[in-house]
Amino acid sequence: MELSARNQLSGTITDVKLGTIMAEVTVDIGGQTLVSVITRGSAERLNLKAGDTVTVIIKATEIMLGKN
Repeated sequence: MELSARNQLSGTITDVKLGTIMAEVTVDIGGQTLVSVITRGSAERLNLKAGDTVTVIIKATEIMLGKN
């Protein structure tokens, strides 16, 4: 599938926590951790589980940067 979003990161799911309505999906991206909150229905429909390879697509109107 081709998408217009340019911010696409490949990673591996390390954890999926299913709640009543939402699911918290933790993804390892080259040693960095990204956490996404999606609906439980979407997590179940995609059958997401630890070890799965996924593409994280970031589409946002605002991204903040900090300088150390």
